[in-house]
Amino acid sequence: MSGKLLVAIVDDDASVRCSAGRLVRSIGYCAEEFGSAQEFLDSGRAASTACLILDVRMPGIDGIELQRRLAGSDPAIPIVFITARASDVEESRALQAGAVAFLRKPVAKDALLHVLRGILDKPTSAGGNPDDDSSR
Repeated sequence: MSGKLLVAIVDDDASVRCSAGRLVRSIGYCAEEFGSAQEFLDSGRAASTACLILDVRMPGIDGIELQRRLAGSDPAIPIVFITARASDVEESRALQAGAVAFLRKPVAKDALLHVLRGILDKPTSAGGNPDDDSSR
């Protein structure tokens, strides 16, 4: 991977992963796609992830549980939840636990871009090199 910031996309829907990955790459960041929370955890990429786009409901470990497991990460990984089916309770729980955003599918491209730029365009984003100007 180059000096670009990494956005990890965890969703059991391949079309969502692919679309989000293309969108992330179109604005100059690296994207890695994972079909499950376990796949992401097993990859060892959490430490280099600058932002996590995460589905709420997935087989196995769901998004809320993955958020809980990553809560002790240092630095903390900013999480953007995207979901087609989530309760207000799940949304509230995710936001109270530190999620940056909670977006409903189908996610408007501009809404996701706005959130991602707010996270990734900061000089000291998690997982990134503050001395690297290549992604700004």
